[in-house]
Amino acid sequence: MPGAETPLQGITHAIQLAIAPVFLLAAVGAIINALMGRLARAVDRRRVVEDLVEKAEDERREKFLDELKVLSRRTVLTLWAIGLAVLCALLVCLLIFVAFLGAFLVVDLSRTVAILFIAAVASLTVCMLIFMREVIVAATSAHQSVWLRPRRARRKATAEAK
Repeated sequence: MPGAETPLQGITHAIQLAIAPVFLLAAVGAIINALMGRLARAVDRRRVVEDLVEKAEDERREKFLDELKVLSRRTVLTLWAIGLAVLCALLVCLLIFVAFLGAFLVVDLSRTVAILFIAAVASLTVCMLIFMREVIVAATSAHQSVWLRPRRARRKATAEAK
């Protein structure tokens, strides 16, 4: 029968279909790596600031306590993003497993695969939104001299410096 698919052809087809999710899995791994780096930096900075709080007086102490709040917020956001990225990776692994299982058992699991893919992409989307929020929190907490001042304020500062 020329139209019938052999079991080997079914497995080969499943391998071909699993390639795209593997690329997604690699991308999610890179995202997790970046998130872990951000988490490490926030935790390291928190340790430094906690030491500074103990030695600081009044106004500086308040600034350090405010920075600890921001670092705590960043840590929580990063942990949520990491959790969602890991969930995405797990869903992609499950998707690959189900795709192979369907090919091996010659069962139509296309709806299950589609649901797993949609869930993985949704998880990754929320992860990236939370990651962007963490980046915004980090950037806005930076010292004001990091941000470009409006053109008028720059001219005024330049004139005062002369």
